[in-house]
Amino acid sequence: SRFEDRFGVAPAEWHSAAGSPARRRVWREVAAGRARIVVGARSALFLPYRNLKLIIVDEEHDQSYKQEEGVIYHARDLAVLRASIEQCSIVLASATPSLETMQNAQAGKYSHLKLSGRPGVSQLPTIALADMREAAPDTGRWIGPELAAAIEQTLAAKEQALLFLNRRGYAPLVLCRACGERLKAPDSDSWLVEHRYSGKLVCHLTGFTMTKPLECPNCGARGSLAGVGPGVERLAEEVHTRFHGARVEVLSSDTVTSPDALRDLISRMENGAIDILIGTQIVAKGHNFPTLTLVGVVDADAGLRGGDLRAGERTFQLLLQVAGRAGRADKPGRAIIQTYAPESPAIALLAAGDRDAFIAYEMDQRRLVGFPPFGRLGAVILSASSAEEANESAAAFSAAQPNATGIEVWGPAPAPITILRGRHRRRFLIRSDRNVDLSAFLAAWKERVKLPSNVRVALDVEPYSFM
Repeated sequence: SRFEDRFGVAPAEWHSAAGSPARRRVWREVAAGRARIVVGARSALFLPYRNLKLIIVDEEHDQSYKQEEGVIYHARDLAVLRASIEQCSIVLASATPSLETMQNAQAGKYSHLKLSGRPGVSQLPTIALADMREAAPDTGRWIGPELAAAIEQTLAAKEQALLFLNRRGYAPLVLCRACGERLKAPDSDSWLVEHRYSGKLVCHLTGFTMTKPLECPNCGARGSLAGVGPGVERLAEEVHTRFHGARVEVLSSDTVTSPDALRDLISRMENGAIDILIGTQIVAKGHNFPTLTLVGVVDADAGLRGGDLRAGERTFQLLLQVAGRAGRADKPGRAIIQTYAPESPAIALLAAGDRDAFIAYEMDQRRLVGFPPFGRLGAVILSASSAEEANESAAAFSAAQPNATGIEVWGPAPAPITILRGRHRRRFLIRSDRNVDLSAFLAAWKERVKLPSNVRVALDVEPYSFM
């Protein structure tokens, strides 16, 4: 309704949850030129606009714009291409722009407009680090003493707190205390996540779901399966125990399963019916809660682990977005970041409030090794029904590599998730100079080798996932 009041027309919605009849109707209205404004997900870029004049990509840094299955593309880059074809304006909006976009702005390819402050009287929150090496939580708890004291103060002031933990479910790993077996999804190398609210073990990659067994499937020990580590459900359990009388809700894709449920929870939060909101990254998406004055990040280091070249960038972006939920009205806000790595540039410069210094640091690191935005990356992922066939196919693919200058090829190597849905996976990572046509190189490489028909080859230019 606010959108319609401001612009005089309700936007047409385009997304998978709208249903086929609604999407057919939007398609017809767009093709006829009657739908003046469309709000949509990635595929809205493919609608048949008759007179497209403006594209806005909100939160342009968000990795969900990259589609990694089926037709692989990055919606932000495709939006820039479509704007060029249509000769229309495009706005890439973000409080934490991607390095690729910042480099284009610094090179003069994009105009760069900065908003220097928040609208109205609200101020940016203060950010403090809680060094967990010096003041760790008690055994079996995840909220340290500094954050716990801040929550008590916030509740006493009749204000709201947000606790951020980017892990769904109760525990990210289920372990047998008798034999050490780690429960995995069938035919996959991904761990099963315990969801205690539903009593299920779930693979978040494949969607496999099973009831939590009473006995270990490996050794048969009864009652030996234990969840390891915290998810938002486990954190909620601790909050209920420690902060008696607080009204607590969990916001994740598991607990809020429909647009109506999400709107209801947001409404209750806005109206002060919730004291402590616990959430995954869904809570970072632009919500505005007037009496939310405290944000607590329970595990700031989670996103820094692993081999993702964008780990520091993503961590900085996500934590800055989450911290920004505090103090969005007339009451000042603060964020407390629990970390075991306060010296990490992403964490340290976040606390210092120096976004420009972090961008400069990350740019320097990428420039040294020729990674995006100063070079290009590509990935080749082969999958086969057996490890032997995967190894043989990867060796044949490697031997067929074309000769080219300005290109480095690493691999083949087993993918971090080596088996997925019963298929054994091998990966190549390719780095090229900016002036190399990496797409053409990958296509030519694929054409040079004939693999068995049951071996699948996926090519990804500028991959965002390295699993």
